[in-house]
Amino acid sequence: MTEELREHVAEELLRSRARSTALTDAVDEHDLVRQHSKLMSPLVWDLAHIGNQEELWLVRDVGGREPVRSDIDEYYDAFKFARSVRPELPLLSPVETRQYVGDVRGKVFDVLEKVPLEGRRLVENAFAFGMIVQHEQQHDETMLATHQLRTGEPVLHAPPPPTGNLVPATEAFIPGGPFEMGTSDEPWALDNERPAHTVHVDAFFIDTTPVTNAEYAEFVLAGGYDDRRLWTDAGWQHRTTAKLVAPRFWHREGNSFSRTAFGVTEPIVPDEPVVHVCFHEAQAYATWAGKRLPTEQEWEKAARYDAETATTRRYPWGDEDPAEIHANLGQRHLRPAPVGAYPKGASPAGVHQLIGDVWEWTSSDFHGYPGFEVFPYPEYSKVFFGPDYKVLRGGSFGTDKSAIRSTFRNWDYPIRRQIFAGFRCARDA
Repeated sequence: MTEELREHVAEELLRSRARSTALTDAVDEHDLVRQHSKLMSPLVWDLAHIGNQEELWLVRDVGGREPVRSDIDEYYDAFKFARSVRPELPLLSPVETRQYVGDVRGKVFDVLEKVPLEGRRLVENAFAFGMIVQHEQQHDETMLATHQLRTGEPVLHAPPPPTGNLVPATEAFIPGGPFEMGTSDEPWALDNERPAHTVHVDAFFIDTTPVTNAEYAEFVLAGGYDDRRLWTDAGWQHRTTAKLVAPRFWHREGNSFSRTAFGVTEPIVPDEPVVHVCFHEAQAYATWAGKRLPTEQEWEKAARYDAETATTRRYPWGDEDPAEIHANLGQRHLRPAPVGAYPKGASPAGVHQLIGDVWEWTSSDFHGYPGFEVFPYPEYSKVFFGPDYKVLRGGSFGTDKSAIRSTFRNWDYPIRRQIFAGFRCARDA
């Protein structure tokens, strides 16, 4: 089993690096070092940061090896310098960055071959390697978001997603009662997903699909952005200050809308999930629709609970890892898939596309679970706990299968729109 685990880790490391390489090789050196938005780092910073985290955890800690480049640690520490000032740092050039991440990766494979995968919690089930795989894939999604923000000719290309199918019902009923939330045994689950604990959720209804472009356009055309009654105080203040009138990257001509995605502008696809909306926009739409956003607990119960067997699944469709028939993941397509495109990925209650397509805003603040324990470092989760961040669930078309589970928790400021976020609504039963 240990050798099989080493082979699996090696495959995941190679797969994540191939994606990082594709995202950075797609543009020239000017685009690599340029800051495309104050919200994002230059692409070359993300790539070197990926290598630096790999060096810190796998080369130095797990492997006990000498540093490759300890002189650059502070420049690639995500907490030391804000994204807005990173272009001013003495960063490695694109050539130096590629050399650095290559040198680190060579040492990592040597460590993977020799280190015992037992004896320390950090290496049990190759956890540290899995953490680094997920870290790289998370930054790949961040780099994909940077690509969405860059201007110029399209440089990324992918086939269209599968076509949608009719979903029999618009809502699914989720019965009240307890279920097991979180996990204590998923080998590569991160600290904020742990431990498994029983949660009681009252009965509720949840939309069987995410809110679509067509549905959201109705909200815009109905004057939703101008109706103060639909917005919270914080939401209205942000909507006014930021002059929000539609999802980010939408363009309006009369009663028609188009959207720019990765350099291509085209009419919105009516049955695709809406993307690039902030929490406040999602909340205002839900109020307009006579509903609300689901809590994080409701979302996870809808995604995992099988009422017939009273058991909790790893994924909506069961316990097997995500495959192409289940969900739109891994940047296979550069857009959300139309609703109903993945019937084999539906939950037992008939809820579709809970995994992939768009991150889904929930109404919950980001906090640790009862019994939460920092592992292996507080800067991954704990420092973000509190009312400033809202939880998102489910992953997007840019999320890799290694970095998403039904227990996986993402979080961001409620004003953020550059992320691949949409939502679905819920209501009390």
